[in-house]
Amino acid sequence: MEREEQEKIFSKRIRAGKRTYFFDVRATRSNDYYLTVTESRRFQKDGDFVYEKSKLFIYKEDFDKVVEALQETVDHIKNELMPHVDFSQFKNTEEEFNEKSFYKKDDTEILGSDLKWD
Repeated sequence: MEREEQEKIFSKRIRAGKRTYFFDVRATRSNDYYLTVTESRRFQKDGDFVYEKSKLFIYKEDFDKVVEALQETVDHIKNELMPHVDFSQFKNTEEEFNEKSFYKKDDTEILGSDLKWD
């Protein structure tokens, strides 16, 4: 089995328009765990769809600090900067997204079977 397959423990995907977010729990060789957050963006270049990705690594000693800072930041945006916005309008399920999506292929069809994700 490839190292990539061995180290991924858990994965959660969030589709959001032209962006997809991946939250992956991974293991080091010494069975220590960390989180990778990957943003994959789809855009058109020279008539073809191209995917660009950005990745963030979060280690166990930072989990609580990162979650707290993220929640504090989101709360600030919702309550202080944009209290007039009903954020529940943006809460779509994966099924609703797929129904509305103009691009209804699975990841293998979209990305090609030869493409490997870190």
